[in-house]
Amino acid sequence: MNLKKFRNIKQEIRILGVDDAPFTPHTHEQVMLVGTVFRAGTWLDGVISTHITIDGNDATDSLIEMVNKSRHQDQLGVIMLDGITFGGFNIVDIKKVFQETGVPVIVIMRRYPDLPSIKKALKNFHDWEKRWKRLLEAGEIYRTDEIHKKDSIYMQTSGISKEDAQKIVTLSTTRSAIPEPIRVAHIIAAGITTGESKGNA
Repeated sequence: MNLKKFRNIKQEIRILGVDDAPFTPHTHEQVMLVGTVFRAGTWLDGVISTHITIDGNDATDSLIEMVNKSRHQDQLGVIMLDGITFGGFNIVDIKKVFQETGVPVIVIMRRYPDLPSIKKALKNFHDWEKRWKRLLEAGEIYRTDEIHKKDSIYMQTSGISKEDAQKIVTLSTTRSAIPEPIRVAHIIAAGITTGESKGNA
């Protein structure tokens, strides 16, 4: 699919921010994914959720199903993920998410990933080469220098230009170093699972 063209990125753009809930590693149980629907970084319109398997391979399909079944789907401008892996090493195929939802994807990372360490950890899985390929196919990692000089974050994209993604990330970063849709998804996911969220998102 071609890149989605944004004629004018407005304050009202709907962003779905997604993060996973706290979980116990290496258990192969289910973990919740929480999505918050925001108008840029100022107004919460809704919350949606689904479940995936810890260290499984169902994050992509579960995310696609969650988006396509949502009443907000037609209004979404972008999907924003807190990293490309959820529930441990359940890696999202962001190109497939864009292709099957029609909504561009922006992956947000607080720091540049340590790829050698990730590859080493993935080798504990019998299908590590498939997971590694999915991770590499997510594409180039960009630094978002224009947001906070002291707290630059990183992003990957699918279905959207680097320039448009930068504008949307900047517009939605209103309370901390990361975009508000992801920050609030993190707080909600932690609060639901543990009874109370802890620390800063």
